Amino acid sequence: MNAAAAGIRLAQTAYLPRVDTLAQLNRATRNTFYGLMLPQSVIPGVDGVPANNLGSVWDSGVGVLVSWQPFDFGLRAANVAAATAGRERAQATVARTQYDISVAAADAFLTVIAAQQTAQAARAVVESWQVLLTSTHALVAAQLRPGADESRVQAELALARTQVAQAEQAIDVARATLSQFVGTPPSQLSLEANKLVTQLPVERPEPALQIAANPVAAEQNAAVAELQSQLKALDRTYYPQFSAQGLAAVRGTGMLTDGARLGGANGLAPTTQNYSVGLTVTFPVMDRFAIQEQEAEQAATIRAGQARYSLIAINMQAQFDTAVATLAGARRIAAETPVEVSSARTALQQATARYQSGLAPIDDVAQAQRLLAQAQIDDALAHLNVWRARLQIETARGNIQPFLAEATQ
Repeated sequence: MNAAAAGIRLAQTAYLPRVDTLAQLNRATRNTFYGLMLPQSVIPGVDGVPANNLGSVWDSGVGVLVSWQPFDFGLRAANVAAATAGRERAQATVARTQYDISVAAADAFLTVIAAQQTAQAARAVVESWQVLLTSTHALVAAQLRPGADESRVQAELALARTQVAQAEQAIDVARATLSQFVGTPPSQLSLEANKLVTQLPVERPEPALQIAANPVAAEQNAAVAELQSQLKALDRTYYPQFSAQGLAAVRGTGMLTDGARLGGANGLAPTTQNYSVGLTVTFPVMDRFAIQEQEAEQAATIRAGQARYSLIAINMQAQFDTAVATLAGARRIAAETPVEVSSARTALQQATARYQSGLAPIDDVAQAQRLLAQAQIDDALAHLNVWRARLQIETARGNIQPFLAEATQ
């Protein structure tokens, strides 16, 4: 963006006059002849009388030339407008980048919370199996249950501890992902679920999507505007160029008009002055063919940019519609998971009581325990999925601040 701003200032310098200064000192022969020499940059033109000898003299000169375009048919203004459009496109890129980072950070935060809830449910399972292991050990010691039951509980406890380790690993990975978006080391991140696993976002009608408000669409729109400004500037190049010019010069030479040499230090200092003012008009007649092809190329690039904008609009509308449907489904699931948790907890209590009374095998307790753990995870993730769908909706709108405000209030 700073580079684009400098580009504007660079384009504005075209309004300034051009000033060239020159100082020269040389010693050379002064042989000249009459005849034609086509324009080139190797053989110098020599002022003097026709002669052919190897005697040399001093020559010197100092001059200044000022050239300024009083009017340019809008070329400089078009170049400044194109540079300004470039800055606006750069600003749109900054906004889109900040938007991308904020969305990625919010999504990574939800991923961390989901991993934490999974780990919490896994730790609860470990505690439950530890309690059951204590009671089972007592029953086995009293020869009221076979030793295989204790081995089964120990196996389930080891499996639960493995699941805790996997969940904690997922937390560390998710925190590392989040840290790259917020610029804070994972160990210094303090994350709380707050209301995300206990409450749901307020249910309200979803207004129609405004595509232009999304930073991604705004960036592409700015890119198209920049291309259009460049096309206008290109169109202004096929006009005559008027240059008002002023010249002041002083020259010195060690040779007389009859070819005689003055010798000594004559010619080292400028002695003869001249000045002039004038108006120069140049017109690149044959550039029209190249400019036409450049304009055709630029116009095609503009159409491609407009097509990309249309594709962005289609994708965003699809993303928005998908998020709305996902939110509706997530709400329905979140309404059922509390029933799932309550029923699973009751089933575990009954299975444990029946096992301790000798009316059920240990398998019933293990299955009930797994069912409760899964139900608790489903309930936590169901709430988070509702919030994630809400984030997806605000992401499609191009502003996640409403989501952040609702999630943290």
